[in-house]
Amino acid sequence: MAASGFLLIASFLLVLFILAKSVSALLVKLILDVPVPVMSKIEPVLWRLMGCTTEEMSWKRYLLAIIGINFLGLILLFIILIMQARLPLNPQLLPGLSWDLALNTAVSFVTNTNWQAYSGETTMSYFSQMVGLSVQNFVSAATGIAVIFALIRGFARQSMTTLGNAWVDLTRITLYILLPISVILALIFISQGTPQTLNAYQPFISIEGVSHLLPVGPVASQEAIKLLGTNGGGFFNANSAHPFENPTALSNFIQMLAIFLIPTALCFAFGEAVGDRRQGRTLLWVMSLIFVVCVAVVMWAELNGNPHFMPLGANSPINMEGKESRFGILATSLYAVVTTAASCGAVNAMHDSLTALGGMTPLWLMQIGEVVFGGVGSGLYGMLLFVLLTVFIAGLMIGRTPEYLGKKIDVREIKMTALAILVIPTLVLLATALAMMTDAGRSGIFNPGIHGFSEVLYAVSSAANNNGSAFAGLSTNTPFWNLLLALCMWVGRFGIIIPVLAIAGLLVRKKSQAASLGTLPTHGALFIGLLTGTLLLVGALTFIPALALGPVAEHLSLVNNLITRLP
Repeated sequence: MAASGFLLIASFLLVLFILAKSVSALLVKLILDVPVPVMSKIEPVLWRLMGCTTEEMSWKRYLLAIIGINFLGLILLFIILIMQARLPLNPQLLPGLSWDLALNTAVSFVTNTNWQAYSGETTMSYFSQMVGLSVQNFVSAATGIAVIFALIRGFARQSMTTLGNAWVDLTRITLYILLPISVILALIFISQGTPQTLNAYQPFISIEGVSHLLPVGPVASQEAIKLLGTNGGGFFNANSAHPFENPTALSNFIQMLAIFLIPTALCFAFGEAVGDRRQGRTLLWVMSLIFVVCVAVVMWAELNGNPHFMPLGANSPINMEGKESRFGILATSLYAVVTTAASCGAVNAMHDSLTALGGMTPLWLMQIGEVVFGGVGSGLYGMLLFVLLTVFIAGLMIGRTPEYLGKKIDVREIKMTALAILVIPTLVLLATALAMMTDAGRSGIFNPGIHGFSEVLYAVSSAANNNGSAFAGLSTNTPFWNLLLALCMWVGRFGIIIPVLAIAGLLVRKKSQAASLGTLPTHGALFIGLLTGTLLLVGALTFIPALALGPVAEHLSLVNNLITRLP
């Protein structure tokens, strides 16, 4: 099993890096504003039709454009959801959503979270799925990529005041990256058996002679951007555990590749754009090392399963609860880590059924900010925040002003970095405490005790980090939970984007200086160790007390109960 597990991890990373390297070439052109053949002649017509200026923007204008289009998307999606019953493409005559659920869902998809407090096949019409949710899947993904484009330009440019044009970036990202790859992915999923139809749900009679409706719909098209854009919102309630969303072992492997494709390609593109490929490879080394360790932990935890099984007469301790037999332990464990290392939230198994340590690993990956590959754009700019923090700490150790890529990191950049890093822990810990202190929060817990606390902690961590996956057993479709999680999702998204763009605006004005003998090399084994240590240290200091009350206590309780049962 160990050999099979590491072979699966190695093959996944190998294919991923090969595909990502090819995608990175186009990303570099978009970052550096290099004309793309053929499209360079079409773009002027497109800008005139859109009424869009191509004039470059300062970081403040760039930020206003990003927030403006996302806020407009929020309003439009909210209207679509509450007016669903009166809109077309609703063959099942599904009613509109309540205001609090519509607000929660709108915020969720606009912020790239895709938290779903509803069952898709019984709640959303085809119009809502395609025109509402899928459109925001594209816009939210493009938003994250546009923000990292601006930050990379902040490092690459010198003595300038502009970071590019937000409207141009969003349009190019959508047309050149997200849309074509999504079409390819959708066709692959259709070939594997994923439905793509506008027909009504299909009636059938089960072998017991009971009449049922088989939910179908435009699944493949939403599935493609759900994964490529690290969105995660499923057409069906079971998400990628549903055979229509994820029919085969091949589709399962392709889904995992799709989740990591753009985040990995952006790391390669970062090195190319700043003129030092070693910088991108260094970040990939840190991400890959943490990723491999986390996958190994989840695989080990699920293969060892529940220690009570063997004394009670079972022939294996393996934990298959909540998992699809067509995927098995290893592929399920890999998927669980992929989806929570990235800000995706798609699941091919029920994370609530993972062992205590197996469930704690995805939870911790979210809590450190999903910087291990991470979401499209958000993963890399989150990791670069930790890079700035690392060079600052190293500068304190040797008594030098910290610098990165030849640019001095001053007090203003460090303040913005600290602000961005502290947003998520503040949201997670305060919102978890509020939920546990109030009757409205505790009323949603179906599993009292330690595991109930873990469910609350996971839900808030998922929302604040814009992931969207969940532990089952927590009923969140109430006004309290819908509003609390909506707040966490919105602040968790834009509370980081604002300081990131502010940092980009500060850096782009600076000149790069040549490295000296006292300059800390930001590549190689030493810096990889420093950056990894900073990530682990910040994550440990922030969340160990909360994790100790949840997954750690649950694991120790399980082991202690086993010991007391032994003769």
